[in-house]
Amino acid sequence: MDGRVVFGVRPARILFAVTAAVLGASLVLCADWRLVPVQGDETGPHLAAGQILVARRSLEDPNFAETVIVLVQVDEDGILGLIINRQTKVPVSRLARDLRGAQGRSEPLYLGGPVATTGIMGLIRTGTKLEEAKHVFGDVYMISSKPAVEKAIASSSDSKTFRLYLGYAGWDSGQLEWEMGMDAWDVLPANAGTVFDPHPETLWTRLVGQEDLRMARLRNRARFLVVNLAAHAAD
Repeated sequence: MDGRVVFGVRPARILFAVTAAVLGASLVLCADWRLVPVQGDETGPHLAAGQILVARRSLEDPNFAETVIVLVQVDEDGILGLIINRQTKVPVSRLARDLRGAQGRSEPLYLGGPVATTGIMGLIRTGTKLEEAKHVFGDVYMISSKPAVEKAIASSSDSKTFRLYLGYAGWDSGQLEWEMGMDAWDVLPANAGTVFDPHPETLWTRLVGQEDLRMARLRNRARFLVVNLAAHAAD
């Protein structure tokens, strides 16, 4: 085995597409774009909203290779996340026909994941509790209704505190844990600075480099302990 991890299309990801369609009954439709609602509480025994997934080098699924994902919803039904390092060259202003205030906005849109790619979700960083927003962690909120997105755009928020995503990533209950068992992901603590990193194009490389360094230090410590235990045993 060469250690590569390739998932392809799994039934659970299809299930989340169907789930999105069911939830879509409460969506506000605007031409070609639809805003994806996310509901539920931040629960789960091992994973929690706000935590950050970093794809390992061995993960070769084109949907997720070299991605960094923030988890926005974790509950008994499954997990939703947004890819935060796939910045497009498409400006927010391209949504001007459908979203009030988008005209003239030059911030780029992001590809949030392979599910419901015509849906719009936003992450906003604010010290004020927002209506029509789901608290993710700390001062980071997720918005998905048209009024909430338009209000965020009108507030003149920039890419340091506000980003829009097309689509999202979804896992059925237990699926992400299984992928982690296949050595596909590393999990980092919630960090708003990572979510709104000013250089998303290099984010994965930097985080993987940090993880490689951490693992190297752990291996060195393990070798040190083994050598010392062997020396004590010889005495």
